[in-house]
Amino acid sequence: MLSDADFLNVANLITGERIRGSWWSHDNAQDIFVVSEMLEDHSDVMMVKLLSGKVTFVYRELWNRVYSIGVAREEWQLQKLPAKAEALLKVLDKTGSIQTNKVGNQFGPKPGEIARVLELRLLVYVRQVHGESGAHTKILETWDVWAKRVGFRAKSGSAAAARRFLEEHVAKINTKYEAAARLPWSSDTRKRR
Repeated sequence: MLSDADFLNVANLITGERIRGSWWSHDNAQDIFVVSEMLEDHSDVMMVKLLSGKVTFVYRELWNRVYSIGVAREEWQLQKLPAKAEALLKVLDKTGSIQTNKVGNQFGPKPGEIARVLELRLLVYVRQVHGESGAHTKILETWDVWAKRVGFRAKSGSAAAARRFLEEHVAKINTKYEAAARLPWSSDTRKRR
């Protein structure tokens, strides 16, 4: 993860301490930022909101599992999906990629918030970029467009097997670090959003 009070994360690895709250106020904030940018740009690292709705860096050997979950469109992903998020997903399925600062108001005044709903359910791959004005904007991609862009030969496997694998590994890390990270399909995680 980029940051978390308890779970193993970049900020804590750099500072050697548990940071509560924002790491931006820490003396090593610039180092944390530089390392996180390097990870984000690394060809073997995927950046998704996988654990507890927070930025999680996923190494290439796990990409196919995340991909398999993302394309599955399981009940937990689609259940009670807001109408604007459902509409955005339908448009994205047709176009493959959408930049939130270019959609106008068709998905409401804050399309980034609608994009976040899809992102947290792993229905799309989202990356942040600086738009023409310099402000942050999100680019949403279908998982297939993402795979093609990064040169990943995706093989959709069993979403259930991928979820079990990740659950087991997150449980081990939670135990080791006395943490409580949750995966997006956990009912506890969805209730907190």
